[in-house]
Amino acid sequence: MSDEKLASSTAGAGMTPSAAYRLEWTLIGLGILALALIFQPFSLTLYGFGCALVVFAGLANNLLPLCQPGTTFRSLVTAAIIVALAFCVVMLISISAAHLYGVFFVNAIGPATGDPFYLQPFVWGVAGAAIAFAVLLTALVRSKN
Repeated sequence: MSDEKLASSTAGAGMTPSAAYRLEWTLIGLGILALALIFQPFSLTLYGFGCALVVFAGLANNLLPLCQPGTTFRSLVTAAIIVALAFCVVMLISISAAHLYGVFFVNAIGPATGDPFYLQPFVWGVAGAAIAFAVLLTALVRSKN
């Protein structure tokens, strides 16, 4: 196969250099916007959006190594799903650890004041999202073969 045919057959397989550059600076710009929203002195609502955006931008920064020419959209989506799944699992572990901290250290001092963490809708939503990400990741891996 000649070099021209090889270059033309792989050109559509992944990101172009300009698309990789735009994606890289979009991810970096997201972090800059989050910091600007956090440190602005005008609105607590914007501050709240900035706090949420910092977490999202921090997770999105895990995709920066994939901002290379030739990277396929499928690999970006797979990496994003892995990052989201890891975030959900770590969040569930953190909520469980905070609950156990309360059980072992705080309840010794004061009585229980609310429902257990596993009865909260937010925890079930995060667990459902983690399961959905795991199923989606499994489907992506199986469809690749």
